[in-house]
Order: sequence, then structure tokens, then C-alpha cells
Amino acid sequence: MAFTLAVAGKGGTGKTTLAASLIQALIERGEGPVLAVDADPNPNLGALLGYKVHKTISELRDELLDHIRKLPLGVTKDDYLELGIQECLFEGRGVDLLVMGAGEGPRCYCAVNSVLRRCIDRLRGAYRYVVMDNEAGLEHLSRCTTQDVDVLLIVSNDLPASLQAASRISEMTRKLALRISRRFLVLNDVEAVDGVWLDGQVRQRGLELLRVIPSDGLLRRFSRRGEPLSQLPEDSVARKAMREVLDAALSQMAPAFKN
Repeated sequence: MAFTLAVAGKGGTGKTTLAASLIQALIERGEGPVLAVDADPNPNLGALLGYKVHKTISELRDELLDHIRKLPLGVTKDDYLELGIQECLFEGRGVDLLVMGAGEGPRCYCAVNSVLRRCIDRLRGAYRYVVMDNEAGLEHLSRCTTQDVDVLLIVSNDLPASLQAASRISEMTRKLALRISRRFLVLNDVEAVDGVWLDGQVRQRGLELLRVIPSDGLLRRFSRRGEPLSQLPEDSVARKAMREVLDAALSQMAPAFKN
């Protein structure tokens, strides 16, 4: 079974950049194969990885609903979706990308989403790692992707409003009863650290801080332009810090995963 890392956070905090950086670091270490899942309705993970996706899971789901009564004899919804997921899977070097796409819309998708979840759960068995980029509310974790997450990284900056949003995300995962082993806060784009103040802010909100990622103007420019993070220089301050985030997250790995 794959070791699963999920990344969430308020919009603009850098969650997609962190997810892409974790994936890139795993690839560089030869830790693949990695399954990257972009579960944000506004998908950007592929661009940061340098991939162009031609078909999303939401498009596949709509196709099935449009043609469900015309499926050939003996072809089940599971069969159709399993073949379709292979079409949606962008295969890169050491990493395959699956993009969930737009939200559910006005139609009834409950049964189809259940089948999709089973298909993706079977698919993830072929990978050593799964990295998910989620929207802030984590709805996709409970609808269209697996709920089995080993480490959830909640990304925030050091502003009180952003930290409060991170706290709400953490509480939401508990209320939804999602199967998440560990939850950590990752502070991103921090210019200066007041350790005493920061520790108090984090503890007050019931969060556990994993790492702090310092501000990096070069990374910010890359993110704004949508340039692949693989081109970010090795000496980038943020790139080094994100590798430390990966090390800290993987330290939570059970012995069975490490063998």
C-alpha cells in the first residue's frame, strides 16, 4: 500500500507549490513511482510539474453519466471507469498525474463517485507514494479520492487569519471522520520568525508545527509564472526547506513502508 501525503490550505498559502515540491523531491531521490493527485477544482499541479493534462476525472465521470444506458453488454460501470482512468493518467518520469477537475455540479454523482473511489484505491496499489493536492475544505478526500492519508500537511502563512483557517481545516477533517493518521502545520513564506509568539499562536489553535519555510522571492516568481519547479535552482532557500518538510513527513512512516 502506498504511503499517502495530502496537502491542504487556504487559497494563496502555497499548498500546490508545496505539493509539487514534495513530488519533485521524491522523483529526484528515485523514490518513485509516485501517484500525484490534483483534487483542486482549479487544478495547477500539472503546470508546476511541467505536465499538460488532456482529460480529467470529472470529464470521465460526465461521460459515463451521458452514456451509462448505452454501455455494451457485459461492460460494467467499474470496467468503463477503470479503462477511462488509464486515459486520464498522465505518465511522466517517476510520477503519474491524475487530475480530478471541476466540482460535481447539479447532477447526481453519488454512485459514480463511489465507483471512482474504488477504482482509484485499486490504482494506488501500484505506487510507492501518493501525493494529493486538495482544496481547502477537503471535500475531495471524502468524495472522489481515497480517505486513507498517512500525513496531512496543512499549509498556512504566519498571519492570525491564515492560522485560524488552518485550525478550521484540521477540525473539519476530524468532523468528517476522514482516516488521517497525522496532521501537521507547515508555515510557508515566513520572513522572520518570532519563536515565542509563533509557538503560542500554533498551540492556541491546537496545531502541531512540522516546519517553517522562509520567504523566497525566486520561488514566488516561479509560482506566479507557473514555471516547472524542476527548474528552480538547487540553492533556493525555499527548495531546501521543502526538502526538510519531506524528510520530516517521511519520518512518520511506519516500519512496513520503509522496508
